[in-house]
Amino acid sequence: MELAFYSDYAVRLVNTEEPARGTDGLTTVEAVRELFGGNQSAARRATEADVTRFRSVRARLRAVFEAADGGDETLAVDLLNSLLLEFPVSPQISGHDHRDEDDRPLWHMHLADHPSNATAGYAAIAAMGLAFHLTEYGVDRLGLCEAAPCRNAYLDTSTNRSRRYCSDRCATRANVAAYRARKRLEADRSESTGLAADSAQRSTASGERRPPLGGR
Repeated sequence: MELAFYSDYAVRLVNTEEPARGTDGLTTVEAVRELFGGNQSAARRATEADVTRFRSVRARLRAVFEAADGGDETLAVDLLNSLLLEFPVSPQISGHDHRDEDDRPLWHMHLADHPSNATAGYAAIAAMGLAFHLTEYGVDRLGLCEAAPCRNAYLDTSTNRSRRYCSDRCATRANVAAYRARKRLEADRSESTGLAADSAQRSTASGERRPPLGGR
């Protein structure tokens, strides 16, 4: 398993909140436990106190995405480094899969956390995963959805660094909005052109009826 895989932990946590819409999906210990996915042993460590702690880590992770999305690479790295220092992990070799008929383990790297609570464990893995993703693919691969008011975090894995939205749904919504805006602009321009032409025509007609200067 690639260590950058763990960066999804950061995205999942950041996207439990939509500030522009005023929504927050991280209000119960059950919501915290759902973030761990299949890691039920880690999820069971979560308590009510972790709800507030998770929100704090979420704000710090969102700040990393905001800095990266705004083009401030140094700030993004500094913010992420502060999380790495506060929530350390240890690399660990794991072999729970098999690579051949002899049942030889398929060795790969995992991140082993040594948390004092569920938040520390999750934050450690999320920050380290995001750090691997950032250093492997670049700071500009961390983005925030451009489909207002979404602003969900995403990781750009496209070949040409062209991703701008967190999902196909947001991309479609933004394209439809842009299309409608173009149509309104075209209609406004057409109406404006029509009014100008009509005004010019009336002016010309009025001028034809006006007797020439000095005429008898």
